[in-house]
Amino acid sequence: MVLTVSNVTKTIPQSGLEKPILDQVSLQLDAGKSLALTGESGSGKSTLLHLIGALDGFDGGEIQIDGCPLSALDDGSRSALRRSKVSIVFQQFNIIPSLDVAANISLHAKLAKRHDPQWDTELVRRLGLSPLMSRYPEQLSGGQQQRVAIARALAMRPKLLLADEPTGSLDEETGDAVLALMLELVAESQTALFLVTHSPGIAAVLDQQLHLSNGRLT
Repeated sequence: MVLTVSNVTKTIPQSGLEKPILDQVSLQLDAGKSLALTGESGSGKSTLLHLIGALDGFDGGEIQIDGCPLSALDDGSRSALRRSKVSIVFQQFNIIPSLDVAANISLHAKLAKRHDPQWDTELVRRLGLSPLMSRYPEQLSGGQQQRVAIARALAMRPKLLLADEPTGSLDEETGDAVLALMLELVAESQTALFLVTHSPGIAAVLDQQLHLSNGRLT
């Protein structure tokens, strides 16, 4: 099992009290499988993604990635885990302005010492990025930047791919095509995909669907 979330709770301070955002959340995700998390705005979807990505701490329960419990890790170990086993596609892309497309795509894989130029070439070809390799982010459309972010996330063949509205900047037709391709690539590389979306249509094409409401999964 690549991802195991067991009875995780998370609270935030509000008006002098601790407000629960996540309440006893549990789920599992295996290699090569995909899970979609839906929920209203503010329901805690992105919070849960950040906890799974070791970007924030939780108050109770446990999260394990590839058998490693996050509660046992210090900040340095969490960074090392993200570098070696987890890739994240954010809504804001987070590609580096000073690097061209080719360097952005290979960056994470090189940091993880898992750079495979042949796999890079395959990702670039299938995501339609071949003509753009020498361009910089400011020269790309939002949709092109999103595809670069997806290529970078998959380049190091992560154990777990976290995606927060990964096709939100694309028109429906392009978004559907990119999502279908992302699911193909995830299955081929045996990566587990945890995807946050507001769209029931997008959620429906993934292997599992969960809904978050009032801090609880249904």
